Amino acid sequence: MSNWSTAICKANNLRIHYTRTGGNKPPVILLHGLMTNGLCWTGLARSLEREYDVIMPDARGHGLSGVPDHGYRYDDLASDVAGLIDVLGLPAPVLVGHSMGGMTAAVVAGRKPNLLRGVILADPTFLSPQVQREVRDSDVADQHRKVLALSLEELIADARRRHPHRSAETLELFARARLQTSMAAFDVLTPPNPDYKQLVSRIDIPALLLFGDRGVVSATVAEALQRVNSGLQVAQLENAGHSLHMDQPDRFVVIVKTFLDQLMY
Repeated sequence: MSNWSTAICKANNLRIHYTRTGGNKPPVILLHGLMTNGLCWTGLARSLEREYDVIMPDARGHGLSGVPDHGYRYDDLASDVAGLIDVLGLPAPVLVGHSMGGMTAAVVAGRKPNLLRGVILADPTFLSPQVQREVRDSDVADQHRKVLALSLEELIADARRRHPHRSAETLELFARARLQTSMAAFDVLTPPNPDYKQLVSRIDIPALLLFGDRGVVSATVAEALQRVNSGLQVAQLENAGHSLHMDQPDRFVVIVKTFLDQLMY
């Protein structure tokens, strides 16, 4: 990480903070989920940095990026990513997105495919309208408001109790990211989400849907999406929930690298 750079650029009328591994290599942009930030991709970035220029932006309302009063829908998040690609002058990158970042990546790929070389959707928030309403009406935002009253040390200690097998570095990265997530960011939970079946049907670049056996996306949903887009690749990780990149990090890296290498070589 010592050779990585951090910077802030202005794109889509937003200050976007990002971390970048750098080098004259094919670019890969990693999009995080709600309540995390770009540096939460540190493990994957280390695995990719020898062959790829990995860019890890903080979404609006997260990390060190700007916190506007409004504009937290997926169209806004997708416009931020498109703006970042333009401002950095990147040749068509591959997007890798998890959860909220996965839906954001799907919006970019479905609406601006000419910007990208490929896309990996890691358990994106492909939710039915009913589940969207259930998430909105849940206590997730209230729980986060309580978290913001905790110290970093308290949050790390709580995370260590819940995830004793995760490294100290990982626990601290995720705890810091949680404390840097604004309440405004939860506006993304307001229905309706973009129609994910329609988005996926429009993707005409190489695409991989990666999901666990107990996450958001089910095998049934994956099969339905392959019916609307026969070119969509799918891969399921066993013994993995929504945080599949944390539950099965080694297998996650292998699948991601295999897909990327097929695109590049």
